[in-house]
Amino acid sequence: MKVLKQSADGIQRLYNRHAYARRQKVEEKVRKIIDDVRVNGDAAVNKYTRRFDKTKLPVKCLRVPEAEISGAYQNITSDFVHHLKVIINNVSMYYRKQLKKPGRVISQDGVLLKEQIKPLDSVGIYIPAGTAPLVSSVYMTAVPAIVAGVKRVVIATPPNKEGHINPYILAVANLLKVDEIYKMGGAQAIAALAFGTKSIAKVDKIIGPGNMYVTEAKRQLFGYVDIDMLAGPTELVVIANHYSNVDYVIADLQAQMEHIGGLSILVTTSRQLIKQVRARVPNGFAVLVKNMDEAVDVANKIAPEHLQILTNNSASIAKKIKHAGAIFLGPYSPTALGDYAAGPSHVLPTLGTAKFFSGLCLSDFMKTSHVISYSKKALEKVREPIDAVAKIEGLVQHAESINVRFK
Repeated sequence: MKVLKQSADGIQRLYNRHAYARRQKVEEKVRKIIDDVRVNGDAAVNKYTRRFDKTKLPVKCLRVPEAEISGAYQNITSDFVHHLKVIINNVSMYYRKQLKKPGRVISQDGVLLKEQIKPLDSVGIYIPAGTAPLVSSVYMTAVPAIVAGVKRVVIATPPNKEGHINPYILAVANLLKVDEIYKMGGAQAIAALAFGTKSIAKVDKIIGPGNMYVTEAKRQLFGYVDIDMLAGPTELVVIANHYSNVDYVIADLQAQMEHIGGLSILVTTSRQLIKQVRARVPNGFAVLVKNMDEAVDVANKIAPEHLQILTNNSASIAKKIKHAGAIFLGPYSPTALGDYAAGPSHVLPTLGTAKFFSGLCLSDFMKTSHVISYSKKALEKVREPIDAVAKIEGLVQHAESINVRFK
């Protein structure tokens, strides 16, 4: 573990780590894959599945058949479904609380202004399955989409060398009644969902984590479809002091480092804690600060995906935090709790983007239309102000479209 001073270049790289996220070679490779899928559709998807996933699939086998989904239950542990239902209930309950009533303005003059809130028609969810199947990402992305009322929820996930999808991913998707599951991964899967192919209907939005190629594909295809965010490797900041349980601090930092490219950062007022942690956590960073106000300042500048506050006054410190994807308070709220079971989605902003992005919300799966209705009396009250502004802008027909209603 490397100890950083606030004046050092190293900590400035942590503050500005988003600047180092993009790679030109990755951009070029992804652009070629996207163009290929756009032109050649299923054939291109199959070509890259053979190349990257080392398995050959007929076009008609891209979609997982019902028999394979049903058969997945034979290959999972007997108590998994019970545990899963407990977790899904937590996630569903949290997102049902986010359902909101549309805003409305009504006046005696005959003005009606309101929002019309509707769910998206279709959403594509990317589920990584490279080093390990991210089963939790299925329910952490599909549940809020389903609660929002999305009509068509599609999952894309890479197959193994035998051409199969992990049975736990299939079981979770089936229990959630996901509409379609496709055996495809990488940038080619994102392109297929964005453009559509002969066998895959396009979607309106793509969400879910992935490697640098998946993330770059989402970046390049934003505009053809909506996306959730551009997520990088997972990251954790732990704020701790001499009151903190050193075993908890170490366990949480180590857990984050299990992920490829995972970033763990300890911010503390205690030299002794840094000494103890360094002896057992070889990787990551530690930042020594003078007081908790300075710790808050460092955390806000890093704007981490996960922020754990393991001090004796975690709630009061949390009030000063402006930028973090998820904030975990106290000794019994480790990041792993949020990763798996607490309720809020673990799809969170990384690379400092917590300064302007939020974690996955119900609103990510919904859109609003403004509804505007005026009576003649109400329109007359704004007739002159509209006329004045329209003439300044040189749009005289805009003004005339108002005035004609009073001739």
